Amino acid sequence: MSTRPARRPATAASRARATAAVAPATTLPATAVRSNLAEQAYARLKAEIHDFLLVPGDRFSEAEIGTRLGVSRTPVREALFRLRNEGFLEVESKSGWYVRPIDFDKLEQLYDLRVLLELASVAKLCTRADDAPELDALKKTWLLPVAERLSDGREVGALDEQFHATLVRAAGNAEIARVHWDVTERIRIIRRLDFTRGDRIDATYTEHAKILRAVMQRKLDQAQLLLRSHVEQSKSEVRKITLAMLQQARTQLAR
Repeated sequence: MSTRPARRPATAASRARATAAVAPATTLPATAVRSNLAEQAYARLKAEIHDFLLVPGDRFSEAEIGTRLGVSRTPVREALFRLRNEGFLEVESKSGWYVRPIDFDKLEQLYDLRVLLELASVAKLCTRADDAPELDALKKTWLLPVAERLSDGREVGALDEQFHATLVRAAGNAEIARVHWDVTERIRIIRRLDFTRGDRIDATYTEHAKILRAVMQRKLDQAQLLLRSHVEQSKSEVRKITLAMLQQARTQLAR
């Protein structure tokens, strides 16, 4: 007589595990694949615009972009229309797509809006009885000895965005923070150029530290004056750098 124990009846869970063990790996739906390709094309083209590899006035077709990026027409179109909605590109029925000229007047208006939002936020922070918890991270990043400061422009540029966004967010108005971040994204194309020079990186550390200390000491007038001066100086510098880089890019293309 066999002494093998009786086999237990299969449960729903055990049947599911067995099926999963032998089932072939699932593939992503076509829509997910297309969305991923569109996201990659969008990121690549936006980076090329930011780095002036695509300069204002450059024209191209969807087919040209698709061939260059190795992506089919549908995800390319999705990426291009997304960039158009963000103000980087425009399309004409007969001549195709082109990179829009940098509208310095609009950028000036966006910088003005940014200053208003940040000044209002600093005013709220200076009336608090205690320091907003969000300021702790800023102190660790910006109140550093000179020897411990970062020198990589991209890293400092990202931290700069977070500094200003955190000041606004710490004030506690989610809608103001949302609008401020939208403005940040729309001026990023030139704002990040402020960190391509070492002297501007050093100035950013020094000015952020002064602003932060004034906020923590509840010196409202001083904090707002420092903040306004900091943003205005940055705006002036990036305009000059942008014009110089555009001229350089056009000179290289003409060769």
